[in-house]
Amino acid sequence: MDDVQFADYLVFAGAGMFVLGYLIINQVILRLMLLVGTLLYIWYYGVVEDTPLWPAIWASTATGAANVLGLMNLLYSRSALAIPRDYKDIYQRFSNLPPGDFAKLMRATDHMRRPEGHRLATEGAPVDKLYYILEGTVRITKGASSFEIAEDTFIGEIGYLTGNPASATAELSRDCVVLEWDVSWLRKRARRDPRFKLALEALISLDLAEKVSRSVRIYS
Repeated sequence: MDDVQFADYLVFAGAGMFVLGYLIINQVILRLMLLVGTLLYIWYYGVVEDTPLWPAIWASTATGAANVLGLMNLLYSRSALAIPRDYKDIYQRFSNLPPGDFAKLMRATDHMRRPEGHRLATEGAPVDKLYYILEGTVRITKGASSFEIAEDTFIGEIGYLTGNPASATAELSRDCVVLEWDVSWLRKRARRDPRFKLALEALISLDLAEKVSRSVRIYS
């Protein structure tokens, strides 16, 4: 009788861990609580009868192992270990992206030096590349107006977000080091991975806000 009562407590505690876990948004805490709940269920299956319920134990063990692997992958994607070695020096410029999402973005980029006069976008033409200027300056021309913007900025981000043609022509004022992404690849990746989509759009939004802030300072 005592064993049965103890087993009852185990199953209630395990169920409680699952219920609380499903109510928590934080993915790490959720997975930890589900893991504790799974261990309690395995304990329950081991003591509820005179003979352990091995099929249930092995099934729960497999579920717990999958949860552990998912937890390890989640922790890895949030750690500095996920940042590609070749891009560790520029991660600080993208620090609003979790390391795992930054790694996904960098795996699809072309990191190169482009010569002065290289055209990044043409006013009225479709935007097929998203650029980030690591070193150098870009000359922006819209109609009869022209101005320059400095490094640490995206080019083509509005076209990427809206799908509209480029609103201005962008050319390099001198030799520049740039990151380039294929817009169609980014859109496909964003459709498959909503978290990646939100992180990239948040990063671009910060860049747009900084551009607006700079323009206000210039014209005020």
